[in-house]
Amino acid sequence: MTKGLDSVERRAWNAVVTLAMRVPSALDSRLQREFGMTHFEYRVLALLQEAPEHRMRLSTLAARGHGSISRLSHVVSKLERVGWARREAAGSGRGIDAVLTPSGLAKVVEATPDYLVAARRLVLDGLDETQKSELAVLGERLSQHLIGTLEASETAPVTGH
Repeated sequence: MTKGLDSVERRAWNAVVTLAMRVPSALDSRLQREFGMTHFEYRVLALLQEAPEHRMRLSTLAARGHGSISRLSHVVSKLERVGWARREAAGSGRGIDAVLTPSGLAKVVEATPDYLVAARRLVLDGLDETQKSELAVLGERLSQHLIGTLEASETAPVTGH
């Protein structure tokens, strides 16, 4: 039988669920309305903007963007259709890179100030400097734990019930 959550665990979990559901939804709405892109599409463009030569292997981009290869492939297809990215063979000849186009670079540069305003308004303005530091530490710790847990579950043997 599974043990229930105590009152502190319940509060913590409810806070995580609220943030996980409301922040991406608010960012998606704002970015769609103002710039014609989702939050995940913005994240892909921003990662490409930061990458050397504005290019990154699709598998690396999926991992850094916290999305599946399938989801990333759909997003890159959309970005290709609107002219913000293209696919090219990787320099090593093995694999495929996503490459940010000049119009994609212009779009992410245009959207970034509004994105940062939204990040501050939705989350960061609700915290003082100490709380921001605490959130950074807790968020990084939870992210590492989540990634480790997911990686372990992907390699765990399948058992029947």
